[in-house]
Amino acid sequence: MIVVSACLLGKNCKYNGGNNRNEAVLAYLADKEYCFICPETLGGLPSPRPPAEQKDGLVIDKEGQDVTEAFYQGAKKALQIAQNKNATSAILKERSPSCGVHFIYDGSFQKKVIPGMGICAQMLKEAGIELRNEEEIAAIYNKKG
Repeated sequence: MIVVSACLLGKNCKYNGGNNRNEAVLAYLADKEYCFICPETLGGLPSPRPPAEQKDGLVIDKEGQDVTEAFYQGAKKALQIAQNKNATSAILKERSPSCGVHFIYDGSFQKKVIPGMGICAQMLKEAGIELRNEEEIAAIYNKKG
């Protein structure tokens, strides 16, 4: 079982009310069992909502509100779903403060990317779930298909 960021599947849960539908991810998953998660909505955040970024161990939205607790609660619920489904891997949205696998935005809201992990990605990794982002899946899929 693979856990997938809902936005990559075309679910409108992104901060701006849209999604990050990714055709390579959808093609890769065509013959696989998967379920979707959105840690941010699982944490009670609406869609749309102000964008949020990690900085100094907190998650702050663009309006200055500390939304760290919602991110942690959503990540815990996402981990519980993954464990209940016996997921062994996850495909997550890179650069997200929840799901970033290798990179996140730096907290300046200037689209500056730094090495780091989203809160949910970190929890899934610590639970032994293998992580990939949509770019890695696209590279794998494009080699095979």
